Amino acid sequence: MRRNRDAPVDEMGVDKCYDTSAPPQVMRYQVLLSLMLSSQTKDQVTSAAMLRLRQRGLTVDGILQMDDATLGQIIYPVGFWRNKVKYIKQTTAILKQKYGGDIPRTVEELVQLPGVGPKMAHLAMNIAWDSVCGIAVDTHVHRITNRLKWVKKETKHPEETRVALEEWLPRDLWRELNWLLVGFGQQTCLPVNPRCNECLNQDICPAAKRR
Repeated sequence: MRRNRDAPVDEMGVDKCYDTSAPPQVMRYQVLLSLMLSSQTKDQVTSAAMLRLRQRGLTVDGILQMDDATLGQIIYPVGFWRNKVKYIKQTTAILKQKYGGDIPRTVEELVQLPGVGPKMAHLAMNIAWDSVCGIAVDTHVHRITNRLKWVKKETKHPEETRVALEEWLPRDLWRELNWLLVGFGQQTCLPVNPRCNECLNQDICPAAKRR
């Protein structure tokens, strides 16, 4: 079901949004910003906003020198764009002052940054630092793993799901789980009206059997 790699996350996901030719420190900053923009925003919208930012020169100094109104115009219409302008400016200032313009190297430090949650932190570690510290659980991963009963009891929040999954899922599968299930959730296991009739898991999925 994911063999074709043709879901939005495959073509416009966060790992496709940064400039691969940029210096490593700039690349890592762009990864973090793309994650901040992606919260409650479709991949297509995040990708377009990142392209506009990169055309203006997406660096720590460039963002610090940009006024809030201009930044807002560039990233609109990402979800909660006004809040994200504030968080991006605050986080970028911290990166400049505390980390020499780079991003932190631990999940614990990343989640202390304004506008950065656990899912973003784990993906940042994975993409920017090539380090797998945990499973990145977003709404797709949370929804699907509960439908498949991959958690012992129903979980209410993504962080609860992450802990439950990490208890039993082999660590060598942690990196790919987010990518696999996000694409699956975008194309087949939709939040509303999932396409169970097209799903190869329909015979083993508890949620499909209830429909």
